[in-house]
Amino acid sequence: MKYNTQQRRLPLPEYGRSVQNMVDHALTIEDRAERQRCANTIVNIMGGMFPHLRDVADFKQKLWDHLAIMADFKLDIDYPVEIVKKESLEIKPQRIPYSQHDIRFRHYGRFVQDMIKLAVDYQEGEERNQLIRMIANHMKRDYLNWNKDGVEDQKILDDLCELSGGKIKLSAEDLRLTEQRTFIPRRRQMNNNNNQGKKKY
Repeated sequence: MKYNTQQRRLPLPEYGRSVQNMVDHALTIEDRAERQRCANTIVNIMGGMFPHLRDVADFKQKLWDHLAIMADFKLDIDYPVEIVKKESLEIKPQRIPYSQHDIRFRHYGRFVQDMIKLAVDYQEGEERNQLIRMIANHMKRDYLNWNKDGVEDQKILDDLCELSGGKIKLSAEDLRLTEQRTFIPRRRQMNNNNNQGKKKY
């Protein structure tokens, strides 16, 4: 018995080896008209495998492109559409550069650092105070997501001071943050309630 892993690799495995065998057979047909009929039949079979995509605008285009790919672009027929070029499939996309920005505390993320820089340059007043309060509460939520054991408000304010370069100095008396239980995910609250409601035997 010969396993699929021992056979040649399929260019488009989603169609299966049976369809690939049909394409291989079409390549051996010498009569052009017969070869064209065979290709049309194969495309209809391929389309029937994905009926939910029939209403997609370029569905037929993709089927003929896939037929050409499975035939390694060697199937000499009259394609009803302009098929994809083999050269275009060999072009690799440009590499996306990875962000090299330094993040002091990764559990807060880059967004918080950017917001703190904005708050530092903000004009003194109530709006700045509200912005700082929102940032500190967001930091507390992020910290609790990372450390489930809890956190003191002063720890958050100390981190805020460090990330602002010492320009935002606050104490727990200056800024009261949202209660810790408010940040506990609802699912965790439900699980805790369920566990408390279970009877012990």
